[in-house]
Amino acid sequence: MPTELEELVEFLHHGNAQIRQIAAENLIPYSMAQPNIFKTGQCNPVKDLKLLVRDYAPISKNVLTILINISSDQEVLKLLAEDDAFLETLLGRVTSAKEPNANELCMLLANLAKSPSIERLITLKRAKVPDLTPSPLATSQLIELFNRGANGGYNKDANYDYLAYLFADLAKYPTFTTYLTTPPPHRPLDPIPLTHFLPHTTSPSPPRRLGTASLLKNTTYLHPSPPSLLSPPHSLLPPLLLPLCSPTQISITEEEMELLPSECQYLTPDHIQEPDVEIVKIHLETLLLLASRGGGEERRVMRGAGVYVVVRELHLGWEDEGVRRGWERLVEVLMGEEEGGVGVRDKNGGIGDMASGDGGASGETGRMIMQQDVVEEDKDEDDEIVPIF
Repeated sequence: MPTELEELVEFLHHGNAQIRQIAAENLIPYSMAQPNIFKTGQCNPVKDLKLLVRDYAPISKNVLTILINISSDQEVLKLLAEDDAFLETLLGRVTSAKEPNANELCMLLANLAKSPSIERLITLKRAKVPDLTPSPLATSQLIELFNRGANGGYNKDANYDYLAYLFADLAKYPTFTTYLTTPPPHRPLDPIPLTHFLPHTTSPSPPRRLGTASLLKNTTYLHPSPPSLLSPPHSLLPPLLLPLCSPTQISITEEEMELLPSECQYLTPDHIQEPDVEIVKIHLETLLLLASRGGGEERRVMRGAGVYVVVRELHLGWEDEGVRRGWERLVEVLMGEEEGGVGVRDKNGGIGDMASGDGGASGETGRMIMQQDVVEEDKDEDDEIVPIF
């Protein structure tokens, strides 16, 4: 005999929209407390939820919340991420300028990036979207959404902030690094896609800053020629150094000030130094990768751009042990005499977690706890998708 909760799950495919809405709304707490209830009958409730993403907006919003919460389960993640039709449903809705639940869709897409199958998104082509890039690549469309969303320039109901976590995880794949650092084929004279992310290192949005920081680190790690990332017009030094700069810069002399990129010189009092210690550590690790994977000439370029000056000033204002270690490692490579530099790998010999100080991959993607529109990040455990409700 089915329990009341099992009966409630059955109402997800009821013909009456009001009953579906009541069922979805009341099931949200159970998507965290008892997520296995959605895996009964060979995951039939998950199949219902995938269909209900296209339901009326209030139902869809609750359904997306449930899917975000239960997508930490590997069986559920597989059902969601490997379904081509479902992925197209998500892309079709998130790229609609009138989609009221676009931010929730971004969260779910970010969570799906935990599946290796999401790598296919990098080369996925789909129908062009009016008022978006002429490129048929899904990634190009999503990057434009991400950029325009920073100023509310596409959908009044969405900022697309959590796409930053999706991009950070995609940057674990060499194919995405190649895409980011190659001029778009449909507009070969345009800047490389990576440049679209550079302004977001100083965004007021924590998810944008964290995701962008991790994307830049992963790209630096995988790029076959890191020294090219120091060259204008897409040099990573200004966007990496600016959030590390203090608005006072008390100990910097006039002569040292002239070394800094123009964006970092004579900052106004309203400039905000990056407050998140994890993001600071990621930026230091990216600078370390640039210094260690390049040669002596690249380290001279970095010293000539005032990298040591900025991190010296940063060191004066932080007492965190992780920041101190990051500073010491960077200075050792940047100011050392060895032309070969020092290799940087995590304890497993690969890219580490973006929030741990071990390397670069996005361990925070999808780690979202939400009540209504308030989103917080939990950085205590690696590669975990924490539910929202």
